[in-house]
Amino acid sequence: MADDKPWPTELRLSKDRKVLTVSFNNGESHAFDAEFLRVNSPSAEVQGHSPDQRKTVPGKRNVEILKIDPVGNYAVRLHFDDMHNSGIYSWDQFMTFARERETLWESYLKELEEKGLSRDR
Repeated sequence: MADDKPWPTELRLSKDRKVLTVSFNNGESHAFDAEFLRVNSPSAEVQGHSPDQRKTVPGKRNVEILKIDPVGNYAVRLHFDDMHNSGIYSWDQFMTFARERETLWESYLKELEEKGLSRDR
């Protein structure tokens, strides 16, 4: 790992388990809704094995994070209350999410609309 890459100093899950805040050693801190993290899971189940295999995951507005497990010293595995737990979220992934949050979220909402799907169950 290069010394100039941001490194997490704290992961804090809100009491309602719906927001994960990741703080980095560069002073940045980013709060991610559980729904955002779930629908953008880096798992093959969601992302597929190529861009055209990516899945749109509906009905996750009220999803919660049940547990956070470290994966080596480079990532965490998030366990959601819908039993999804195959995504491994690297520190770089959290930074990418922070930088591209608006674009990712707008794309997700557009996909839901185009497919006639809802954020609600």
